[in-house]
Amino acid sequence: MPNALVELGGIERVFRLGDSEVHALRTLDLRIHAGEYVAVMGPSGSGKSTLLNIVGLLDRPNDGRYRLEGRDVTTLSPEEQAQVRSRRIGFVFQSFHLVPRMTAADNIALPMVLAGIAPRERAERVARALQDYGLRDRADHKPDELSGGQRQRVAIARATIMLPALILADEPTGNLDRATGDEVVRLLEGLNARGVTLIIVTHDPQIGARARRRVMMEDGAIRHDTAMGADPHPSPLPPAGGGAGPLSPATGEGAGSLSPPAGRGLG
Repeated sequence: MPNALVELGGIERVFRLGDSEVHALRTLDLRIHAGEYVAVMGPSGSGKSTLLNIVGLLDRPNDGRYRLEGRDVTTLSPEEQAQVRSRRIGFVFQSFHLVPRMTAADNIALPMVLAGIAPRERAERVARALQDYGLRDRADHKPDELSGGQRQRVAIARATIMLPALILADEPTGNLDRATGDEVVRLLEGLNARGVTLIIVTHDPQIGARARRRVMMEDGAIRHDTAMGADPHPSPLPPAGGGAGPLSPATGEGAGSLSPPAGRGLG
């Protein structure tokens, strides 16, 4: 069996609240291969976001091992983990997490600035991302001047600007209306179609049903994983109010571009 992109073994995460302990993750084992599309689902408090934080190197387990692309990342220093995180993992959050004082273009460029990429290459990548995500006329707008859908497009562009192997999306449609949320999901699915591994945490059963694999969590443990049975096919979402249909892999784009083709702007 080929090595997994993400391999968790015996992961424990315990939070101490006063004299009590909360077991957010209990001896959790999980393998996710490159190119998979996984929905992590379950009730509030089931450990979904804690799992995502561990996979995204935003938190450390109390016990267990985590291998990313075959490398044990639980033994790395915080600085080494930050370097891996900046280059191999992209994040998309429910609340966007854009820097309020920065323009859309500057928010997209931020991971490249932190990684020390040369200004000329940064400018080229940002220009391509703005074009691909339908944001060229919003490049100089700050987050409070953008709609919710436009903010999430900026967030996805920022998440993919470093060409990561893995995208982690935590309730990416939670602050959006249904039509706009459906289009955001299609953008993420377009990236997955290009080979990027996609893990989405969601409470929304319609979004969960689209994933090719669903991991159901409860009380910090995996209660059901569809990878253990037949591999289901995702159910198509209905067209979103006249919006574009599901994205297909781009052709003829410059090498290294992970962005989907430009569609209509999200409202």
